[in-house]
Amino acid sequence: MWPFIRIGSFLLVSPIFGAPSITRRVRIALAFMIAWLLLPGLPAMPPVEPFSAVGLIVTIQQVALGIAMGMVFQLAFATVVIAGQNIAMTMGLGFASAIDPQNGVQVPMVSQLYMILATLIFLSLNGHLLLINAVHESFRLMPVGAAWPIELPWQIVLWGSNMFANALLIALPALAALLLINLAFGVMTRAAPQLNIFVVGFPISLMAGFLLIFLTLSSYAPQVSNIFDEAFILVKAILSL
Repeated sequence: MWPFIRIGSFLLVSPIFGAPSITRRVRIALAFMIAWLLLPGLPAMPPVEPFSAVGLIVTIQQVALGIAMGMVFQLAFATVVIAGQNIAMTMGLGFASAIDPQNGVQVPMVSQLYMILATLIFLSLNGHLLLINAVHESFRLMPVGAAWPIELPWQIVLWGSNMFANALLIALPALAALLLINLAFGVMTRAAPQLNIFVVGFPISLMAGFLLIFLTLSSYAPQVSNIFDEAFILVKAILSL
């Protein structure tokens, strides 16, 4: 029961498994199957009555721990969404949005492109298997009924600040180049006031943005891989507190 609750809570909010395209029945069946397969290698469960007050506390602890672990990886994927939003707003493509299949919300097309690429990179690195391995390791680092890590909420908050820093690093080359283009348009407007900068500047910024996205894709995969590595390291560090 306890592994099923922790794994089910983790799959509820984790990337890939927590996508809206995966129904609740599939997630419940998957959590039950994973818990059944991992059970022989897990530490002994505490002799706690599930429907007692102590059992309720342990259940809440397992739910919170699973959600916290999934939230760390969800914030890692949110990094590329923020980077895409910054680039899209700067290049004038912020109005073009689409439904993100991972979170079920509207995001700019550039963020959608970055999210699809990040998902493919994550799957190519066997990230879905590493997620299951992280849940398995959590029972060894923090068995059911162990003391709750006090630093857990603060570590997740710090990881949120790291999310914005990594998003800025991904979008920084394109943002810097687009800023120089906008400054050049400003100088042109001052030199030739009769020039309609909105008619000339929008298509140039749009084409330059697409070109910069294409040129910076070579460094995108290593940056995303480092973000995923940091997420796995953070989860292990939190559970070891």
